[in-house]
Amino acid sequence: MLVSPAAERSQASLLSVLQHMLKDQSHKKLFGLELGSGTGQHVTHFAQELPFITWQPSDITQESRNSIQAYNDATKVQSVLQPVFLDAREPWEKWAGLPQSSCDVILAFNLLQYSSFSTAEGVFKGSGQILKQDGILITYGPYAINGMITPICNEELDQRLREMNPEWGLPDIDVLRQLAFGNGLRLERMVYGNGRKQQMSGLPKSVTNIKSPPDG
Repeated sequence: MLVSPAAERSQASLLSVLQHMLKDQSHKKLFGLELGSGTGQHVTHFAQELPFITWQPSDITQESRNSIQAYNDATKVQSVLQPVFLDAREPWEKWAGLPQSSCDVILAFNLLQYSSFSTAEGVFKGSGQILKQDGILITYGPYAINGMITPICNEELDQRLREMNPEWGLPDIDVLRQLAFGNGLRLERMVYGNGRKQQMSGLPKSVTNIKSPPDG
C-alpha cells in the first residue's frame, strides 16, 4: 500500500469541490472514472463520502494498481471497482473497454503536470468521447496561465519536472481550453486554492471544471 502525503493533504479540499459540483446529482447513480489514480487514496476517500458514485480507478503501473486494490480492501468500500490499466495516450476505444458516453465524471488529478503533451491530448480526446452529455472532466494541479507561472514555488516545480523529463511540466490553461474546445468540451470554471474563487496570484493549485455541453 503506497502513501502520498500530498494526496493526504489535498483530499479533503478536493472532496469539498466534488461535493459542490455534484450536489445537484446526488439523487442519481453516477459513474466516475479516475485517470492516473496513483496510490488510491483519493478515490477510496471520495467513495466513502460520495456513495452515489461508482468509481473506476485506473493507472498505467502495476504497483499503483496494487496499492489502489489494497486501499479498496482496507476501507471495504463497495463503490470502487477493481483498478484497470489505462493509458490516456491511447485512443478512447482502448480505455478499459468503457463505452462511449458512459461517464458522468472523469478525474485527472496531478496527471497533466507529470505527463507529456500527448497524454493531455489523449485525456481531452478520450473524455470528449467517454463523457455523457453534460458530463464533467475535473483536473487538478498547478498550471501556467497565459504563459506565466506563479508563485515562485510553481516556477521551481515546473523546472524540476522538466529536469526529470523534458516532456513534463505545468500545462497552460489556454492550451487546455483549446484542447477542450477541439473535443466538444468547454472550460466552465476554475476553483483556486481552498475551493473558493480567489485571485490567481499567490495560490498554488486549482481545479478546472471542463464540461460536455448538453444536447441542443
